[in-house]
Amino acid sequence: MKEAFIAFLLVLPAVLVAAEGSRPPAPDPGLSSLLAPIDGMLPAMDRLYLDLHQTPELSGREEQTSAKMAAALRKVGFQVTEGVGGKGVVGIYRNGAGPVVMVRTDLDGLPVKEKTGLPYASSVVETDAGGRPIPVMHACGHDVHMTAWAGAAELLVAAKGSWRGTLMWIAQPAEETGSGAAAMLADGLFTRFQKPDAAIAFHVHDSLPVGTIGYTPGYAMANVDSVDITFFGRGGHGAAPHLTVDPILLAARTVVAMQAIVSREKDPLEPGVVTVGSFHAGTKHNVIPAEAKLQLTVRSYKPEVRKQLLVAIERVAKGEAAAAGAPREPAIVMSEPLEAVYNDPPLTRKVAASLTKVFGPENVKEGPPLMAAEDFGSYGRAGVPAVLFHVGAVDPKRHAATRAAGETFPSLHSALFAPERPGTYIAGAKALAAAAFDLLGRP
Repeated sequence: MKEAFIAFLLVLPAVLVAAEGSRPPAPDPGLSSLLAPIDGMLPAMDRLYLDLHQTPELSGREEQTSAKMAAALRKVGFQVTEGVGGKGVVGIYRNGAGPVVMVRTDLDGLPVKEKTGLPYASSVVETDAGGRPIPVMHACGHDVHMTAWAGAAELLVAAKGSWRGTLMWIAQPAEETGSGAAAMLADGLFTRFQKPDAAIAFHVHDSLPVGTIGYTPGYAMANVDSVDITFFGRGGHGAAPHLTVDPILLAARTVVAMQAIVSREKDPLEPGVVTVGSFHAGTKHNVIPAEAKLQLTVRSYKPEVRKQLLVAIERVAKGEAAAAGAPREPAIVMSEPLEAVYNDPPLTRKVAASLTKVFGPENVKEGPPLMAAEDFGSYGRAGVPAVLFHVGAVDPKRHAATRAAGETFPSLHSALFAPERPGTYIAGAKALAAAAFDLLGRP
């Protein structure tokens, strides 16, 4: 489900331009010592990345992937529990009294056939419930997330003399279907284990150069709801429409009427989107069908706006059906709910300051919120201050050439998406380790 974040192509690059006169941050001996071992870790991290990239698994099927993450944590001394919320993994590393810091990675690939042409491209093919083949690819960068997550754990354990507290490393299944975080929480993530004092994660960014970081305090990504509406009419011959109740006309009127929900009912200062992505009806030129179906995606940030949009959609659909004389009310099914990602502002400022010390102020910039979705927001809704930031994944030279040519970058979920290796996962590991380090206690 993690949508392609196409909006990033339009908004974030513009705000990640360095401010003139910016001075580099003061050296931080603790962070320098923490990150120093990463060069020696590179060969092992690269082997892990290549393995993960070549062996993706679909949402809910991440058996081998979760086993690899569990093994990576055990190797550096974590106490590991597998099978949490399905294929989820929880690793705990206690290092004295202090804050509990949770770091999340996601595990799942996407049903996409890779077309990058890379020598290590995925050739994995799974099958669906009907036995049909499904090519699988890490088209959303979860292989980068996992490699960085494992690397950050190793960095922090190696520097355990410099901090106190508890590392809570979780590997979450089924992010793409929006169900993994909820499943882990329902399986006792914060009751069987510890409730963290802070939760952090990152996502690769498909149009920012390696070494740049984007962050957004407050609402950063959207609530998402899928809505299916089936209109019932009375079918008949296209030459005798007066003897029918045309569900196509009824559905079309509803599509138009629903646009007024956003433009005339919702506060214009509150973001909200109602998009009809699918309209299906009929089989023949001269046959008026008995049914028409719409599929919508509905997006918002605030809970009250979310409720307003969904209530209005139902009201409009039923009202249009009544006005058309439909034989029965439309069937309306709301599904696939995802909670907005709300980045706790104080925590976000603290994490941004940590990242600035590592990457420099010219490379760590605040960006606008997005209408894309991520189920990381569920952890914040469960009462834990949380922040998700973005790590650039494009080779800097390629980024400059592409921008100069006025071209766009392959987006997340694209068959052509290929994060720069090894720069992206090195930056991710440094970012996670640095952010966690500054949230932990000191001896």
